[in-house]
Amino acid sequence: MRSIALKSLFSDFPLPFQPATVPAVRISGITFDSRVVRPGNLFVAMRGHNTDGHEYIHNAIENGAAAVVGERDLDEGVSVPYIRVEDARQSLTWLAAAFYEWPGRRLTVVGVTGTDGKTTTCNLVYRILLAAGVQAGMISTVNALIGHEVLDTGFHVTTPDAPDVQRYMAKMVAAGLTHVVLETTSHGWAQHRVDACEFDLGVVTNITHEHLDEHGSYENYRAAKGRLFASLERTLPKPQGNPHLAVLNRDDSSYAYLSSVTNVRKVSYSLGEAGDVCASEVAFSPTGMRFLAQGQDFRVPVRTNLVGKYNVSNCLAAIAACVLGLKIEAQVAAEGIASLPGIPGRMEAIDMGQGFAAIVDFAHTPNALRVTLETAREMTNGHVIAVFGSAGLRDKEKRRMMAEVSAELADLTVLTAEDPRSESLDGILGEMAEGAKVKGRHEGESFWRVPDRGEAIKFALQLAKPGDIVLSCGKGHEQSMCFGSTEYLWDDRTAMRAALADYLGISGPLMPYLPTRDKSEAEWLA
Repeated sequence: MRSIALKSLFSDFPLPFQPATVPAVRISGITFDSRVVRPGNLFVAMRGHNTDGHEYIHNAIENGAAAVVGERDLDEGVSVPYIRVEDARQSLTWLAAAFYEWPGRRLTVVGVTGTDGKTTTCNLVYRILLAAGVQAGMISTVNALIGHEVLDTGFHVTTPDAPDVQRYMAKMVAAGLTHVVLETTSHGWAQHRVDACEFDLGVVTNITHEHLDEHGSYENYRAAKGRLFASLERTLPKPQGNPHLAVLNRDDSSYAYLSSVTNVRKVSYSLGEAGDVCASEVAFSPTGMRFLAQGQDFRVPVRTNLVGKYNVSNCLAAIAACVLGLKIEAQVAAEGIASLPGIPGRMEAIDMGQGFAAIVDFAHTPNALRVTLETAREMTNGHVIAVFGSAGLRDKEKRRMMAEVSAELADLTVLTAEDPRSESLDGILGEMAEGAKVKGRHEGESFWRVPDRGEAIKFALQLAKPGDIVLSCGKGHEQSMCFGSTEYLWDDRTAMRAALADYLGISGPLMPYLPTRDKSEAEWLA
């Protein structure tokens, strides 16, 4: 079991704390959840949206906490050392990095952020590194890859908590890896989960409308993403050197802002001719794409199994990072891109012998839905049928926006559940329906409300004819759906296979259960 002196956690701590002299106590782990505290752990008491960890300090001590860090003055003393900090959440990141002996200082760290395309771009960079013979790991919202080990990073999309990020990176160092590709979300940056990762290179995909419920405004959301690029100049020197490079999207509205918040070297990529890395001669097919990637010193043909113009942009971002930042040969980068078979839950085709395409995609923002539907248009001359919802307790404005996008670009739309949480699902669908109506769509003719997601997918398949495309959007790779405070096991790919099996009259997986199933399809459509 790992054990480290509490005093050493504060020896390189960049934030104010009291008392200045830390007691001689040994720490065997760090957690902010009092329920999982084990003997010898350091408990970090943080304030959350609904709970305050300071109220659970005594529970943590009863479970064996050897010391506590918090940001409040306690009304009464405690039986273990208590260190007061100004921001417990931010402090947790630095304490976790110190506990795991600063793994970011021993790795070349590539950070990827953006609204859409982060996971895909991370995987592209990772594949290029492997093609170049680099010993690399990856931490994404889907999983963590450490050599041959694959670790699940959670049910729902977000950057893992700070102790997990540092633990994964430490395992990479122990496994002899030299590079890590780390997907970073706006929540991860706003909550300081990755502050101590020591990024060498930052990549942005795009910054569009998303998470405004959390950040309050687009400007705040953009600023959270911008923290990756502002952090690059603060990364300490490393024995292997520091690329100190910002890779920006010249085609995105974030370009000017991100250029202004970073003082390190900047390169750009573009689908046009304005970037340092550009694409030309793009050719699309239902099974992939080909294009020519070019920069000042290279020109290389690229083949990818990914589809959609937006994935050309993601490929260019990965090429810019690896060729211009990490000095990998352009031809090797092309080989790495070609080796990626696809991304779980990203334009993932489900084929059980039906006469039309059935695809699961993660598109859960207005921009992502738009480019997904545009891609579907490029793939078929038939009808595009979209199934999607919008999450409860999240950015409400995008509900109407997503319905409007689908009304413009899909032939038929089925509105359904997507993590309603404690909100009224009928209310969410009502807001979405208004967006479709604003665009001239008529309920029961070109759009429907089917709250049970399994029934919605089945209903969409019944609408499909040979040559059409049925798209189930918004859940992608995720493994659960939240109703109230309960996470029900749910996988859109399993649901699509179950619906197709039912449609074709063949054997297949059972449709996962959701509480909305307790009403029949006839009741939902009545």
